[in-house]
Amino acid sequence: MKVLMVKRDYYEILEVSREASEAELKKAYRQMALKYHPDKNPGDKEAEEKFKEASEAYEVLRDAEKRRVYDQFGHEGLKGQGFGGFSGFEDIFSTFGDIFGDFFGGGRQRTGNDLRADAQITFEEAAFGVQKEIDVRKHVVCQSCKGSRCKPGTTPERCNTCHGTGQVVRSQGFFSLSTPCPQCHGAGEIVRDPCTHCRGEGVVVDKKTISVNIPGGVDNGSRLRLRGEGEAGPGLPPGDLYVFVHVKPHEFFHRDGQHILCRLNLSVSQAALGADIEVPMLDGTTKVINVPAGTQSGETYRIPGGGIPNLRGPGHGDQIIQFFVEVPKKLNKRQKELFQELAEIDGKPVKEKIKGFFEKLGL
Repeated sequence: MKVLMVKRDYYEILEVSREASEAELKKAYRQMALKYHPDKNPGDKEAEEKFKEASEAYEVLRDAEKRRVYDQFGHEGLKGQGFGGFSGFEDIFSTFGDIFGDFFGGGRQRTGNDLRADAQITFEEAAFGVQKEIDVRKHVVCQSCKGSRCKPGTTPERCNTCHGTGQVVRSQGFFSLSTPCPQCHGAGEIVRDPCTHCRGEGVVVDKKTISVNIPGGVDNGSRLRLRGEGEAGPGLPPGDLYVFVHVKPHEFFHRDGQHILCRLNLSVSQAALGADIEVPMLDGTTKVINVPAGTQSGETYRIPGGGIPNLRGPGHGDQIIQFFVEVPKKLNKRQKELFQELAEIDGKPVKEKIKGFFEKLGL
C-alpha cells in the first residue's frame, strides 16, 4: 500500500505564529539553520531533511506573494506559483546567496582560491541534463609533504619574532599598529628544510578531470558550484569550483523560460484546408498535430508538457508552435489556373483594372 507523505505546515516548521514579522521569520530560520546545517551534522540524514524543510518554509514565507498564496490556499496553491521546493543543498545556498554569510558569522572558513570553469552543452543537454568531464589546472596539496611545506621527516619551527602569531605589534605614541611578521611573512612558523617536491610551497600545480552533473532545466549562463574542487592553499582546505554553463543555440527550437518555441511553415492549401503534420519534439520523437482549416500566419499551437523541465521541482513547460503560411513565388501553369479559378470564385479577380479600383473608392 502506497503511503502518502503529508507536508508539514511552514509556520509549524519554523515554530512561529502566522502573524510573524519578516525579522521573526529570519531569526527563526537562523536558529533552525544553525541547528541542522549539513556542515554541523555530517552524514545525518534526518538533520539534512529538516534543514531542507526549514529552508523551503523560509523561502516561501519570506516572499510576500508566496506567503499570501500559502495562507489562502496552502501547499496546493503554491504548485501554481511554480515553486516545488529545493533539489539539493547547492540549490539552497545559491538561492539565499550571501544570507548564510550573515547567518554564520559573516563569512566562511578560510580556504584556497575559488576557480572558474566553462562547460559547453547542447540545447537538448540543457533540457534533460548531462554528465560532463571538465579538465581543470589548479594548485593541489603536495603529496610529498602533505601540505606542511617541510621535507618529510622534519617539522616547521615556531617563529621567534612573532612567537607564532604571524603578526608583530609596533607602538606609535598612543597607537599600536599590527603588521605581518617580516620574518615568517605572517605564517607564524619557519620552514628550515623545505620540501624539494613543492619547493616549500605546500602545493603543486596539477591537472584534474572533474565530473560535473549538470541538471536538466539549466539555462545559458547558469552557474554550478562544486564545493571543495577549487585550489588548495598552504595549510588551507580547497576553495570551490564554479562552472558556468553555455548552451549552444538550436536550429529549430528557441527557449522562453520553461517553454520552447518553434516555427512551422504551411502551404496555402494546408492552411486553408487544414492538415495533419508531423512535428519534431525536444526529446527526439515526433508528434502528429492537427492544423485546423483556415489557420492564419502567426497563430500558435500548444503542446502541454513538451517544453523544458522545471529545475526546482516537477513539471515541464510547453512546446509552442507558431505557423507561417508560405505563398509560392513561382507557379506552374496548372497552379496558375487553379489560383485564377479560386480568385474568380472569391469574387476578387487578379486582373482588376486600376481605374475600377479607384472608382470604388470614389476618387
